[in-house]
Amino acid sequence: MEHFSPMLSTVNKKSGYHSSLWWFVFWPLIVLWIIFILFVLFMGSICLPTLPEPIKIRGLWVSLVFVVGGFFLILLIATYIAQTFQRPIKQIHIFLDEAENNPLAAIPEIEGPDAFHDLIRRIRHIYEHRADTIGELRMELGKLKAVLSGLEEGVLALDSSERIVFANDRAVELLQIRQADPLGVRIWELLRNRSLLEACKKSQLSGETVRLELQWPGSPERQLLFHVAAVGVVGVPGSEQGTAIIGVHDVSELRRLETLRREFVANVSHELKTPLAVIKVCVETLMDGAKEDEEACGSFLKQIEEQADRLHALIIDLIGLARVESGNEVLDFQDVDLADSIRDCLERLKPRAMAKNQHLSSEFLTQKGMGIVWADPESIRQILDNLVDNAIKYTPAGGEVLVSLSTEGMRNRLAVKDNGMGIPLEDLPRIFERFYRVDRARSREMGGTGLGLSIVKHLVQAMHGSVEAQSEPGRGSIFVVRFPLVNPSGKMLHGR
Repeated sequence: MEHFSPMLSTVNKKSGYHSSLWWFVFWPLIVLWIIFILFVLFMGSICLPTLPEPIKIRGLWVSLVFVVGGFFLILLIATYIAQTFQRPIKQIHIFLDEAENNPLAAIPEIEGPDAFHDLIRRIRHIYEHRADTIGELRMELGKLKAVLSGLEEGVLALDSSERIVFANDRAVELLQIRQADPLGVRIWELLRNRSLLEACKKSQLSGETVRLELQWPGSPERQLLFHVAAVGVVGVPGSEQGTAIIGVHDVSELRRLETLRREFVANVSHELKTPLAVIKVCVETLMDGAKEDEEACGSFLKQIEEQADRLHALIIDLIGLARVESGNEVLDFQDVDLADSIRDCLERLKPRAMAKNQHLSSEFLTQKGMGIVWADPESIRQILDNLVDNAIKYTPAGGEVLVSLSTEGMRNRLAVKDNGMGIPLEDLPRIFERFYRVDRARSREMGGTGLGLSIVKHLVQAMHGSVEAQSEPGRGSIFVVRFPLVNPSGKMLHGR
């Protein structure tokens, strides 16, 4: 019955105004008619006694016919008037019923007396003005939603009962809301984070802006910064107390960069402190009298020289890395033959390999003219020197280092392979980070700065290439660099 009650009420309303209008017309007419009949009967009671009997009877019949005919005439007049006014009133009621659900409903042409035309004209003017206003508001709302949907930050709007009245796509993504349509749902039904819910409650009750940073679970896990601002202000007309806007900012990358900066500062401090401490100790020892001992003096001076060289190499690498990362490094791009660059690198580093009785070799599997890349020659030299030098350092005496060049699809593949100590699987994802070392003590002993592979990565990326490492502990490592091919006209044939 509840389902049919709106329909019944509509039917009653539509039939009710017709019957009410009929009775509104009928009762005044019937009252006037009764008064007229009573007047006629009063006059007849005065005149009839003096009239002859036949005329008296005829007069009674005429009066009866007049009374009955007048009654039916009143019914016809009431029905006609009701029908005349019913049509425009019915049309107005139908329009108003439709306008309740559709504010932009078109106003029909009304058939009826001229008085209704003026009324409809005024109603049409009011509704047209309202339709224009609603249309403008909808357009502005559409623009606002488009702006909010395009924001990098997530935006949630809550009403006074903590129901979500707006949520842009970014908020749904950051908060990982699984419900297809979150509008109208209370926030605590979707988000079960107690700290955020308490912040919303506090902002709604106090009217203050609450700032909150949370580690948000999910895949991937994010660091989110929330700004909960109260919109309704007590005492301000038109403002609903308790409504709130939640801004959601993804600060994961910012926090990661802050962590990297702290680690970088700590690593640089540590890397600089160690050689400086050795130099300081050696100098103090020499000043305390060790300089008189020629053998000891030579040993200390050699240590000072080694640590000074280490500091110099570290500073040079830091400056180079900073320039590459900043994007201000000016690279002189030109056609570079990787085969020639490999031969030059092996020639430079051959004495170091021979000192460890290592076999240093190369392998060229490319067709003639296919090993050309569009790159900076100095950067290619630095990349090769770093990779081959690392292979020599971490390969034991008597080991082998192979540098190969081949074509892989639309790219040149440069690989540096050794049969040294290898890299544990858990360390592979981080070996291109600054100052990251698998074995810190051994790396410092070999004179590494911890920046070589990081410089390699940034230089390769600056030349539209890619680099990766493959390794297995005890079975050596292979570092693979890929560059796009270059055709004879000097244009790259393939992207990164």
